[in-house]
Amino acid sequence: MNSHKHAGLTLKGRALLVHRILGQHWTVSAAAQAAGVSRRTAYKWLQRFRAEGLVGLRDRSSRPHSNPHACSPQEIQRFEQHRRQRQPLWRIARECGRSLATVSRHMVRAGLSGLNALHSPEPIRRYERAAPGELLHIDTKRLGRIQGVGHRITGQRLHRNRGIGWDAVHLAIDDHSRVSFASIKPDEKAISCVQFLREAVAYYAGLGVRIERVMNDNGTGYKNTFHAACQELGIRHIRTKPYTPKPNGKAERFVQTSLREWAYVRAYESSAQREAALQPFIDHYHWLRPHSALNHQPPITRIPGVNDLLKLDS
Repeated sequence: MNSHKHAGLTLKGRALLVHRILGQHWTVSAAAQAAGVSRRTAYKWLQRFRAEGLVGLRDRSSRPHSNPHACSPQEIQRFEQHRRQRQPLWRIARECGRSLATVSRHMVRAGLSGLNALHSPEPIRRYERAAPGELLHIDTKRLGRIQGVGHRITGQRLHRNRGIGWDAVHLAIDDHSRVSFASIKPDEKAISCVQFLREAVAYYAGLGVRIERVMNDNGTGYKNTFHAACQELGIRHIRTKPYTPKPNGKAERFVQTSLREWAYVRAYESSAQREAALQPFIDHYHWLRPHSALNHQPPITRIPGVNDLLKLDS
């Protein structure tokens, strides 16, 4: 029971009031005065006890038994029909002669408050290429340059480094093996993107993997110049739909992993120190870090030539 903070009687107090009147033969006036309530209140609890017993002394809902102004089931169904026709709530309220708050409350209960609820969610489509090199995902992430440990670590805001610029981390991950490549460039422009592409292709070629396709978003660095570089290298260039990062989800996930396990894992004193820690992180990611999508094996185990060497070495 959750009694009101200004309630004169609780359940035990009501039971004591009734016991004094019926059990100890107190007058209603004396029992009401001892309880600190009016005679009318005392008679009310006494009447409830006689009619229902101890159950009648419990708190009841203050909600009225009937509400002539409440929406009927037919009217609520009409709200839903209009909403399923993608009508805004204010128009439904105007056409049905109800307030916006009333219509909104019933649409929340029906799960139709937002228009996106009218469409069933798209099923998750997971895919994986059959061999390394069939598809390479590429993405970038900007990180602020570092001059000394920042205020988030030291807690001192007196010396804040402003206007020192950004570093662009270019990342690539193979769709089948999850073997990755990363490099820090000064920006995300076409020249830097093309340079990173050539470095990535050479890196995977050193592992015996030929890149056939490249997928990236619609950033400005991945347009005409980048597309021409892909044609020169004999690579098919694939771009995702605008504002649709799901097809390039492996790259998005690798960006988050890199931030958590490399960029933000410790307090770096300079950008150069952070850049020096990038390749050790990539090596650990390839050779030692288990990957949940690879049956908890490191990505390098999916590169055929390297995997054969690992088997011979073991």
